[in-house]
Amino acid sequence: MAMTDLIPWGRGRDLTTRRSEDFNPILALHREMNRLFDDAFRGFELAPFSGSLFESSIRWPSIEVNETEKDVKVTAELPGLDEKDVQVELANGVLAIKGEKKTETEDKDRRFSERYYGRFERRIPVADVDQDKVSAAFKNGVLTVTMPKLPQAESKVKRIAVSSK
Repeated sequence: MAMTDLIPWGRGRDLTTRRSEDFNPILALHREMNRLFDDAFRGFELAPFSGSLFESSIRWPSIEVNETEKDVKVTAELPGLDEKDVQVELANGVLAIKGEKKTETEDKDRRFSERYYGRFERRIPVADVDQDKVSAAFKNGVLTVTMPKLPQAESKVKRIAVSSK
């Protein structure tokens, strides 16, 4: 068996049919890296580097999750939205932040835009929070959801001292 039989030279293409530009090692590396990432993310139904699918996999809005002994706090940046545009739900241990950002201009007037418009939804798993005491505040385009922990969740936390030897 020849060494070239062991190398995946472009998914079944014969070496004799390759074009001269295919022998550029930088382009070959780029092509193989794209294939590697596409294969790795295929199981997640994401194709992270393939045009419009990449754009749809961007996570918006940006969130931050902070946890203390007493509560879990989720902060989401929602610039350009009002509180009436956002819906917050907590069910089965999952916090859902949903809404829609509407465009301010028509497409015929737009030459170029990097702004995000459309429906969005973020789901954050949370455990051992008191659903009856969850509160949400919206100020200056920032949504803050505060979820107090249940008393038994607070007692589950055990601090372990770390010593240097």
